[in-house]
Amino acid sequence: RGKAGNGSRVLILGLAYKANVDDMREAPTFELLDRFKSLGAQVDFHDPHISVVGPTREHMAWAGKESVAWSPEILSSYDCIVISTHHAAFNLTELATSADLIIDTRNAMASIDTREGQVLKA
Repeated sequence: RGKAGNGSRVLILGLAYKANVDDMREAPTFELLDRFKSLGAQVDFHDPHISVVGPTREHMAWAGKESVAWSPEILSSYDCIVISTHHAAFNLTELATSADLIIDTRNAMASIDTREGQVLKA
């Protein structure tokens, strides 16, 4: 919201390639991580099924990156939160009360009460 990508804090929700699994092979989320990082953003991820990124040939730069914890305080510390994979474990109501800006790539927030302009569909 009026803030440049450079220096922004971005949290990506869901690293796995599909919901409720721990398989990150060929996960499109890595493209998001790379894109936000190239803009100068500080990028983190939260995935209840993947605690740390393992080494892969395609995404070696992310190897060792740990999933951040989920809490209202942590969620509210980010400028933007991107829902990349919609895991059932995500408390979307808590997300809506904690996050300022949500980019929803999975239509996960459709049935959740949110503030006007809080959720952008992508």
